[in-house]
Amino acid sequence: MLGENFVYFITVQGFFIGIIFGILKSLDAEGLIVYTFFITAFFYLFSHIIVAFYFKTINGKVYFFPKELHEKDLDLFVIEINKKEKLIDSAIKITDIAIDTNAHDSGVKA
Repeated sequence: MLGENFVYFITVQGFFIGIIFGILKSLDAEGLIVYTFFITAFFYLFSHIIVAFYFKTINGKVYFFPKELHEKDLDLFVIEINKKEKLIDSAIKITDIAIDTNAHDSGVKA
């Protein structure tokens, strides 16, 4: 999950928790708004702290990518695919010839 999406998710959770807590603890509308605002703000700031610590602990991993080895493997795959395509094309030609011969022998045009 992206850090931005995590902040949104936790903030919305804080908003709903703030509304529930405000309904249970406040006696008027002003108290409900204050509880909801402060709890939502706390969750918003807390989510930013969590995301900051998460990105601080991520280390960029640099590794060797054997390009030549992969290119050789891909070239072999291309050769094998071309062989299979030629085999399929020859099978299609043989099938077409067989269908034409069959149609000619039975007197029906294909």
